[in-house]
Amino acid sequence: MRHFFQTFFLLSLLLWTASCANPGSGPDGGPYDETPPRVVAMSPGQGETDVNKMKKVTLVFSENIKIENAAEKIIVSPPQEELPEIKTSGKRITVELLDSLKSNTTYTIDFSDAITDATEGNPLGNFTYYFTTGEDIDSLEVSGTVISADNFAPQKGFLVGLHSEVQDSVFRTKPFLRVGRTNDQGKFSIKGVAAGNYRIYALKDMDGDFRWSRGEMLAFSDEIVVPTCFQDVKRDTVWRDSVTVDSVRVSNFTHFKPDDVVLLAFQDEAKPKALLKLVREIPEKFTAYFTAPQSTLPRIVSPDCELQGALMEERSARCDTITYWIKDKSIAALDSLNIIYSYIATDDSLGIDRWRSDTLLVVPRLTNARIAKQEAEEEAKWQKQLAKRHKRGDFSQEVRPVEPIDLKITSPVPLPPDRNPLFELKEPIMSIDTAAIHLKLKVDTLSHDAPFSIEQTSLRHVVLRAEWRPGQYYELTVDSACIRGLSGKVNSPVKKSFSVTRSEEVGSLFVNLPSADTSAVVQLLVNDTKMERQVRVKAGHADFYYLRPGNYYLRVFYDTNGNGEWDTGNFSEHRQPEKVFYCPEKIVVRANWDTEQTWMPEDLPLLRQKPAELSKPTNRQRRQSGHEKNIQRMQQKGKK
Repeated sequence: MRHFFQTFFLLSLLLWTASCANPGSGPDGGPYDETPPRVVAMSPGQGETDVNKMKKVTLVFSENIKIENAAEKIIVSPPQEELPEIKTSGKRITVELLDSLKSNTTYTIDFSDAITDATEGNPLGNFTYYFTTGEDIDSLEVSGTVISADNFAPQKGFLVGLHSEVQDSVFRTKPFLRVGRTNDQGKFSIKGVAAGNYRIYALKDMDGDFRWSRGEMLAFSDEIVVPTCFQDVKRDTVWRDSVTVDSVRVSNFTHFKPDDVVLLAFQDEAKPKALLKLVREIPEKFTAYFTAPQSTLPRIVSPDCELQGALMEERSARCDTITYWIKDKSIAALDSLNIIYSYIATDDSLGIDRWRSDTLLVVPRLTNARIAKQEAEEEAKWQKQLAKRHKRGDFSQEVRPVEPIDLKITSPVPLPPDRNPLFELKEPIMSIDTAAIHLKLKVDTLSHDAPFSIEQTSLRHVVLRAEWRPGQYYELTVDSACIRGLSGKVNSPVKKSFSVTRSEEVGSLFVNLPSADTSAVVQLLVNDTKMERQVRVKAGHADFYYLRPGNYYLRVFYDTNGNGEWDTGNFSEHRQPEKVFYCPEKIVVRANWDTEQTWMPEDLPLLRQKPAELSKPTNRQRRQSGHEKNIQRMQQKGKK
């Protein structure tokens, strides 16, 4: 029995010792491990010189480790044509460089925060390994941020690289000399840089060749980058608790400049041009879809018929979609229409835009024969219903109703005094009888004719304009057969009642921009994707009337080509996208109140402009570190 108790005591002691020696089991076997892994051995050594044959790098750590998102976080510089092989095993990481080593070159492997311990996910931190094939290490750094040129969104996964040659052509023809990659916040750091003058570029490298190809997003700077460094002092505040400062810790560090480069990423307007498809849904129309806007309108001829004057063109805002409506009934009756379609396309081998002509057979998906069959089926159905009504003695409707054209009238509810109702048809408008449109102003129980005008703004759209009186009620009546479409169909009668916004229900915003010229266009935003309105600056002012109460934000772009839209850049022409700026303050518009805002768009650095409410948070899931788990553990214990 005594032997049994001795054995039991020894086993218990061993189990207790093992549990004490392995903290980190969590609730509630003790706190989690917070210690990040340490590098205990490197081959070649950190900063080793004259490394000319060893192409395999080995790192050994103090504990088992893992690599998270290696493809996203780890970058080798200078860039490698063949991707390095990165392997982990227990406490060891090996990186094998498959490219030949260049002479007198500093190599860096930037792991960022990809290395963590295998148990609790404690990150090693921003870790960079480096060696050189020459006698001296290049140790300068260049860092900054890549954001979208139009809305300042941080750009993740961009390559940012340096070239010592100043010509733009080098970005197309040669891989980067040194390279870094942006993280979730769009931030980058290029390490192992030699002293000198550089051009800097950013690239969404889709084909993995470390140089720009048409179709890839890019960014470039007009400024020459000159890397430097100096000794600096960093002061960190140590807090005793949430309100009491314990001390200020002072530490020396090497400050690398520039560390505030901002690159504006954009999709080059000179995207490869091609005809995606040409679709003829119905006999009366066909639509051409392009990969990029057509700067010159395409030309159409047919060996079967004369198309000159027989087509009406409806173009998208950027002319990358063009719909052709066939006015001539005899041409629309051709189910097989041969055309020669000439347009601007990009030559794949030369990379230049030139005219291309395609011979196409355009066949409607819904053919004339199929339409005739459907019509015959509808007529037979009508005759059968008519016969049944006759047997019942019902002769009230002897003529088959004609299907009306679909007329859609849209307007905000209530209607702001500076807006107008919009008429829209699904096909081109061929005629409008303005005498069949009636606008009545309703006052008490009486109605009065209200003056108005009609303006056709496109093939399928009409605007009704009037001097709308705030707080008043109107009735709009459109008689049948007022509008006739391309098919010959006419509208059925429409009646719409609506009110105009009361002055006391809305507010006004007056924006003063002393430094802005007449090319500036101010956009009033509800959120990052919805624009309420935009106006062009006149005499340093942008005025917004009849605004619904709420929170708004301001963005301005400089419309250098005067088309009323923000335009992207063109790298071949060394042209940056049109400049964009955000007002950092939220604008609160109140009912029956005039709000005035003075704004100097270029006063603040770009990265400090966009309001936090407009920036989308990063939803990327990551593993909690041991320190974060311990905080959560203590909070849970405090609740018990």
